[in-house]
Amino acid sequence: MKQEKIRLLFVCLGNICRSPSAEAIIKKLVQDAGLESRIDIDSAGILGYHEGELPDSRMWMHGSRRGYVLDSRSRPVKTSDFYTFDMIIGMDDRNMDDLRRKAPDMESVAKLHKMTDFLENKLYDHVPDPYYGGASGFKLVLDLLEEACQGLLDTISSISDN
Repeated sequence: MKQEKIRLLFVCLGNICRSPSAEAIIKKLVQDAGLESRIDIDSAGILGYHEGELPDSRMWMHGSRRGYVLDSRSRPVKTSDFYTFDMIIGMDDRNMDDLRRKAPDMESVAKLHKMTDFLENKLYDHVPDPYYGGASGFKLVLDLLEEACQGLLDTISSISDN
């Protein structure tokens, strides 16, 4: 029996810092684990004001220093995403509230997850937006996303193994 792909969508406010970073990190983890044929990955923003833009240059710089390729183009969340993706993962409570409002039905709401739910170390209850901060904010976001993406991949792997 052929297993269907698991489709993941990462969401932040503008889709230029946190969600494209999560996308890049999980893509690398998936590639390193040889799971590219089993997992599809994308990212989007609650708002579309950065639509078509590449990730923030500061986020790109910090991510590339860690070996990540942040090359996705910003796009807004669409209603069709709730039907296309198996898991839609928001970065903070505001993202989660906005996603719940955008969800077309209760089945879609059930697909929503918060990124920090996949952290082993529960010191943070959200992934902070680094946009208006300095270098330490971008580094913190990458630290949190690296841990959460590994936790997410472990969760997906345990589900797939059953």
